[in-house]
Amino acid sequence: MTLGTILMCFICKTNDKEKVSEDSSVSFCSAVASRLNSVILPLLDMRMLLVIPLIAYSGLQQAFVWASYTKDIVNPTLGEAGVGGAMAVYGAFDAICSLAAGRLTSGLRSITVIVCGGAFFQALIFLWLLLKYSATSGVLGVIYPLLMAAFLGIGDGVLNTQLSALLALLFKHDTEGAFAQLKVWQSSAIAVVFFLSPVVTLQTMVEIMVGAISVSLVSFLFLTLKVEKAFSSHQVTNM
Repeated sequence: MTLGTILMCFICKTNDKEKVSEDSSVSFCSAVASRLNSVILPLLDMRMLLVIPLIAYSGLQQAFVWASYTKDIVNPTLGEAGVGGAMAVYGAFDAICSLAAGRLTSGLRSITVIVCGGAFFQALIFLWLLLKYSATSGVLGVIYPLLMAAFLGIGDGVLNTQLSALLALLFKHDTEGAFAQLKVWQSSAIAVVFFLSPVVTLQTMVEIMVGAISVSLVSFLFLTLKVEKAFSSHQVTNM
């Protein structure tokens, strides 16, 4: 990762090749400064600060599935052999929902409705795990983990498409910096879950997920209200 970061600093756009300075140290410093600006400047935008909780949650829920869900829910009931099948169900619903959500996306309002729908499916699973779920045997012992995989896959498919659409809509003039933030916060959240997973119980992890989804949704809805209000004010001014 360090080597890749260093090499990226030497990448120049094709139409700028003739303008590259002969002094490599100067060009290197300017490249580093440009990269830092693309990472730091979006953090000065209130819209980005409001969408970061949702970005971080998208990473948390992915890592939860890969780490806690497979270890504490699938493995005790279906065994190691069942992990592949559960993840296949998760991946199938993830892919189908990604395609469907992408087709239905038309603007901020559709993004809001779709994101809330996906979050609702995942919230149901977290509340189920938090309040009532217990491992069972027989047919239900097989159905429950697969049903959870389907619902979690729906939520992930929604977030995969709608976060990209949201960032492209809000940050048309700096999509590179916006998508850099997407990967930074997603990866950081994934790392947090993998560090915590071995040392915390499933109950604690689910409580963290409930808190994360609540904060991210409140922040996201506040963002949509703020953007809609700004858009409405702009229309009134133009009239």
